[in-house]
Amino acid sequence: MIAPRNPIYLSHAPTPKIKDFALLAAIEAGIRGTLLSAMPVAIYRAFSDAAVVSHIYLLVGIASLCCGLMVPWAARWIPRRWMLTLAACAYLVGLSLALTGNATLLACALMVNAFGTVTFTVCLNAYVLDYIHRMDLGRNETTRMVYSALPWTVGPILGVSLLSWWTPAPFLLAACFALILIAVFWRLRLGDGKQISRARAPAVNPLAYLGRFFAQPRLIAGWFFAVMRSCGWWVFVVYLPIYCIDAGLGDRVGALALSISNGLLFATPLMLRKVNKAGVRWSVRAAFASCGLLFALGWALSGYPWATVASIVCASIFLIALDVCGGLPFLMAVRPAERTEMAAVYASFRDVSGIVTPGAAALVLLVAPVSGIFAACAIGMGAGWFVAGQLHPRLGLSRASAAQ
Repeated sequence: MIAPRNPIYLSHAPTPKIKDFALLAAIEAGIRGTLLSAMPVAIYRAFSDAAVVSHIYLLVGIASLCCGLMVPWAARWIPRRWMLTLAACAYLVGLSLALTGNATLLACALMVNAFGTVTFTVCLNAYVLDYIHRMDLGRNETTRMVYSALPWTVGPILGVSLLSWWTPAPFLLAACFALILIAVFWRLRLGDGKQISRARAPAVNPLAYLGRFFAQPRLIAGWFFAVMRSCGWWVFVVYLPIYCIDAGLGDRVGALALSISNGLLFATPLMLRKVNKAGVRWSVRAAFASCGLLFALGWALSGYPWATVASIVCASIFLIALDVCGGLPFLMAVRPAERTEMAAVYASFRDVSGIVTPGAAALVLLVAPVSGIFAACAIGMGAGWFVAGQLHPRLGLSRASAAQ
């Protein structure tokens, strides 16, 4: 009797799961989390002027937006796996520039890192839209946040502490995360994603797909929510630490506040349950309204620095809630054949907010102190609340819940 032979399996990569994308996001969060507070403080130390810092971030935002819109065009010639690898390599180049300590090269490092961020975001979102079912997008977002909670929580205070101990230290740590990101990505063997092509469709230029974006109101609304949410984070990350330094609280209070708020990422599964029960429209409106009121309170209490910090930290709770639900209207409306293009449009929210926030801040600083930026942010949150009122009331609810 011949013994049965073991089956021979074809050598192919397993289907990617939610946890695989969450792992990649967490490693990349290690890079950005470490630099989140360290980079603004390093640039502010180099130039010693909040207005100059705003101008630098404005120029970086414009350059990053142009790069982000070029990613889908580049993706037609460069396989997605190499695009994501290029993003990690951009981080390594940017961190090498930051290690010099030169003020001009620090600004260049910020720009190169921004290119790495937008390219990674476009590629990762395209992978997610390829492999994650539409109704699982909310679970994907919360899983990503839970996986990323630790680097976002520890990174800001660790980065500033390392910067005070030895200036190159946070940049070297972030470079280690970039190398790990490359290794893990290639270990997961994600390839180039699912290839969906249009029959007889000519190649489009980098801006041609914007017309299809502007023709879909839900995509516009979802992108606008992401922009406003990101503006709130820009104010929290860049201008709260500057406010703390100017108010005499030191350079670690802003980083500590950011670490505390990011620790709330562990609560995102509970937030998702609330979103699933209440619906996307109610959740987005409630988050924008609460966030706006707390930013306004922070401005009103600017004469009491600790009260202002407490108010802005409380506002960050609702920014995290917007991280959970604010992008769902966009992601749920994307057509399969437009995944890469619309992922690039969505990723542009970070660059647009990186233009709007420092641009508005520069104008505010002409007539008001840094705390005036909190009031401007509150107005932006109010705009998000208004636009969210146009969403369908049953968006995000299961059919059973909507019927009740």
